[in-house]
Amino acid sequence: MRNQLIASALAVFTLSDVAAAQDKTMSFFITSSGPGKGGDLGGLAGADAHCQTLAEAAGVTTPKIWRAYLSTSEIDAKDRIGTGPWFNAKGKKIADDVISLHSEKNGISKETGLDEKGEVVNGRGDEPNRHDILTGTNADGAKSADQTCGDWTLGSEEGAAMVGHHDRKGPDTLSTATSWNAAHASRGGCSPAALKSTGGDGLFYCFAAE
Repeated sequence: MRNQLIASALAVFTLSDVAAAQDKTMSFFITSSGPGKGGDLGGLAGADAHCQTLAEAAGVTTPKIWRAYLSTSEIDAKDRIGTGPWFNAKGKKIADDVISLHSEKNGISKETGLDEKGEVVNGRGDEPNRHDILTGTNADGAKSADQTCGDWTLGSEEGAAMVGHHDRKGPDTLSTATSWNAAHASRGGCSPAALKSTGGDGLFYCFAAE
């Protein structure tokens, strides 16, 4: 009986260890590319599908439901990405949960804010600079009014998008330059050219919600 109990306990620990290892598979990334239409991502559904496609193309075999970290006029980004924890393609923890993600404990930087292939995304000082990441979101993860490129359906000179800096860098004159999700609004609309003009490329964050 004692041996059976020990064997059962060891089995539980072994399963727990396996689960913990699986939890460290990629559950966060920055898109290596956008759909190519600037702020027109096909709405949230199109953005989520883009996350799913990129993750699967990168070889993520563990079943996951991917969600773009984007707010709309009615939905807050923080409410659509699950509960965490989240890890990048190299197994580096980004955050334990939604609260830590939106706190100083946030682990996003140029070195950890990798794309789905595990590659570093160009930041400030690189050519071209691609550190403007679309969010449409305030620093607390709630929607930023009128800065969502028409709920991610505009790819023209109309509208604007709130963006974050994944490398946590920007001019000293910009007090929010180090924000990963709410650094500044895009200028000149939501077209690909407008987004590139301020240091972006229509990229966004993807999180595994389940």
